[in-house]
Amino acid sequence: SMAVESEKKPVLEMVQADGADEGCVTFVLHDEDHTLGNSLRYMIMKTVDVDFCGYTITHPSESKINFRIQTRGGIPATEPLRRGLNELSDVCQHVLNTFQARVEEFKERQEQPME
Repeated sequence: SMAVESEKKPVLEMVQADGADEGCVTFVLHDEDHTLGNSLRYMIMKTVDVDFCGYTITHPSESKINFRIQTRGGIPATEPLRRGLNELSDVCQHVLNTFQARVEEFKERQEQPME
């Protein structure tokens, strides 16, 4: 039925092996693909305390990615994930602001009467 279909899945899940430390976590990101996976991996790999960061797309028919982070120095994997998402969000906002400003400038030029 449609009611079952529309039940909200969590956007993010954490998968950890029993007894594994917090620095080694796979995050399951639902309704995402290479667009987020690749850019987020790029952001997180720039972090010094990250040993490994990678992702896999589980299956083409599923829209979710398994995103794995391994840190060093006892830092929880959630830290670089949070930082990476925030930095990526800032970059996107900057791109959007710049684009919108240029579009406005362009429109203003179009509206000026021809000499």
